Amino acid sequence: MSSSTRLALVTGATSGIGQAFARRLATKGYDVIAVGRRQERLDELVAEFPAGQIRPVVADLSTPEGLNRISEICRQEPITLLINNAGVSHYMGFTDLPTKKASELLQVKVIAPTLLAHAAAPGMVERKNGTILNVAGMLAFGATAPLGEAAGRATYVAALSHLVSLSLALHEELKPAGIQIQVLCPGVVATEFHERQGMDLSAIPRMSAEEVVTASLKGLDTGEVICAPGVEDVTLLGRALHANLQAFSGQSPKLALRYRGK
Repeated sequence: MSSSTRLALVTGATSGIGQAFARRLATKGYDVIAVGRRQERLDELVAEFPAGQIRPVVADLSTPEGLNRISEICRQEPITLLINNAGVSHYMGFTDLPTKKASELLQVKVIAPTLLAHAAAPGMVERKNGTILNVAGMLAFGATAPLGEAAGRATYVAALSHLVSLSLALHEELKPAGIQIQVLCPGVVATEFHERQGMDLSAIPRMSAEEVVTASLKGLDTGEVICAPGVEDVTLLGRALHANLQAFSGQSPKLALRYRGK
């Protein structure tokens, strides 16, 4: 996190966790490229800091034009810290989720962060300095959790799981070059996300976006690859990953006994 030139690019910077990241990083002395869809929100953010410290870029990452514009910035500029935070509030049952919304969700939470990391990583590797931070959520570990009152969330959960797997694989691949990777997995956070879906969670205890950012930055300082701000027993995450590797290592080229015979 220490570099003579510190340039952060934050997507989804107009509200919630992304906005909290942009503010915190600017306060810590970063130059920040704040990406979002709402010009007026970006302008308000820019006005909070000295001229030039936060550069607003309006882009919709669900569109090829928006994604290409931000990818080009990631390729051309010396990004120190890339924060893939942008999201959309399409938290719906699988059969109820319109195709257009499903496509937008996958574009914003799967394709965009993957391609932005792909655009930024070569420069980071060349400079031997850089951090890629992907914002997912604890539902990445909760595919089989009871639905409760929710109609379903399969596409959303799958998108978060992609970010966890992508981050873990990038960590293994890029750590020899000194590149730091983190996937941030908060639980329910007090942001506009649920409000945009018409969900009132005001009665439910929720973490603030500022607390999530605090956990993430401290996690980077201690080398956490998976940052789960609300998980007290961090060994739970280690055991989950170990179980995955055990399943992976437990395979053989022979058909398992349970599938043999009549």
